[in-house]
Amino acid sequence: MKESVSLLRQLKKEFACQKVDIRGYSPLTLAYIGDCVYDMVIRTVVVGRGNTSAANLHKRTVRFVNAKTQAEMIEALQELLTEEEAAVYRRGRNAKSATTAKNASVADYRKATGMEALLGYLYLQDKMDRVIELIRLGIHKLGLSI
Repeated sequence: MKESVSLLRQLKKEFACQKVDIRGYSPLTLAYIGDCVYDMVIRTVVVGRGNTSAANLHKRTVRFVNAKTQAEMIEALQELLTEEEAAVYRRGRNAKSATTAKNASVADYRKATGMEALLGYLYLQDKMDRVIELIRLGIHKLGLSI
């Protein structure tokens, strides 16, 4: 059986991406990619639960992909974060963003940005196993089901 290659490694190889020290990335850059990673994980799980209309898929997805739920999730995960992960989260949460959420408080939006920064950081370190673990635990701790 052929060994699986991580998406990140495959993308870096196929598009000749340069090696970069991600510790120098701004927290908003990390949140930018982390938002996509979180969305991809949730959408993958939702689609994996069965084929249905796009409207129904979207309805299931938005329960998870919003600032309020993400803020609640990261609050529930605080005790499980390593020191390094907590530091990345705080950097993201405290970053000054030019945008705000339409349907969330400023506090929830900032916490969600911190969570996205953490997920982006982990993804760029090729630690998708940890990304998935945190999302799974967050969903479980909130008593949600997809």
